[in-house]
Amino acid sequence: MKLSIIVPVHNMVEDNKLRFCLDSLVNQTIADYEIIAVDDASTDDSFEVLKEYESKYPWKFKALRSYENIKQGGARNKGLDVARGEWVGFVDSDDWVAPDMYEKLLNKAYATGADVVGCDYNMTGEQSMKIGRVVSNNSVEQTGILDYEKYKLLVMDPGSMVIKIYYREVIEANGLRFPEKTFYEDNAASPIWLLCFSHFERVDEPLYYYYQHDESTVHEISIDKCNDRLNMGKKLIEDARKFGFYKQFRQEFEFAFSKLYYMNTLFTYMLGVKHPKISFLKKMAKGIKEEFPDFDANIYYQRAFDEEQKKMAQMNIDSSFQFLVYFKLLYFYRNHIRPLILKDKRTE
Repeated sequence: MKLSIIVPVHNMVEDNKLRFCLDSLVNQTIADYEIIAVDDASTDDSFEVLKEYESKYPWKFKALRSYENIKQGGARNKGLDVARGEWVGFVDSDDWVAPDMYEKLLNKAYATGADVVGCDYNMTGEQSMKIGRVVSNNSVEQTGILDYEKYKLLVMDPGSMVIKIYYREVIEANGLRFPEKTFYEDNAASPIWLLCFSHFERVDEPLYYYYQHDESTVHEISIDKCNDRLNMGKKLIEDARKFGFYKQFRQEFEFAFSKLYYMNTLFTYMLGVKHPKISFLKKMAKGIKEEFPDFDANIYYQRAFDEEQKKMAQMNIDSSFQFLVYFKLLYFYRNHIRPLILKDKRTE
């Protein structure tokens, strides 16, 4: 069998999300593939929909079920345990793919000898095959036969996992799996996975449709999700050491950790959580300083963030109370006071 497509599913019946996703998968232009859909303790009719597709397409659709909510990583692991394909791809159950996505990715793999192949994706707010806002995933500099310089780039910017296919022999030979019962599992898994592969190519087309809606993981920020981000930052470093990658790519992992654990979490927490707590801000500051005391001297960090971001990041380390007050006042000024000032100037 050429390909296994693994789809974790949790409460996706509403608004036709699940059916739109599955319809795009059962109608791929390739033959000899399987879809493994894993229901992750859904409380709606998601599993019944999966059984319906299994009954309709028994030769290529398999419905599995977890009665415990193990989240996307756990559901993907269940799929990997039974996958038979030479290649493996992952799709989120509220997204969908172009009819020829996997044909094009596989053709690129066979033509180049690559063991991992990716593409770009569309950001869209409607269920259609109309091209939305194209997001380029990975760069030309990251592709080809992977060497030290390319691996460094991939550690810092691995790109999305759902727009790639992976050679399953490499997955199994290295015992690659996902963190379970957590959000943001890709953030910890993706860099480690790519370091286990040897040849990466990409198709320069947006073949994956990333559906933006109110229930998307990225749209709902909570303290639990922020804690998951912190844990996945720690997991990334833990696995880098476990797989023997840490020493060779220490600078790159330091940057990846500081971005995931601290910078991204710091600002999404402040913007997404209604009542940010000083205790959590202190926890982030303590964690980054314990793992990488000189993270702000990292050359990649210096280049990636602007002066204001770096100033506020340091302010939180020096005094979380001062940072909290400063951020709230700045946010209030930019969103309420400044627009009024600009409006008055335009009417003068």
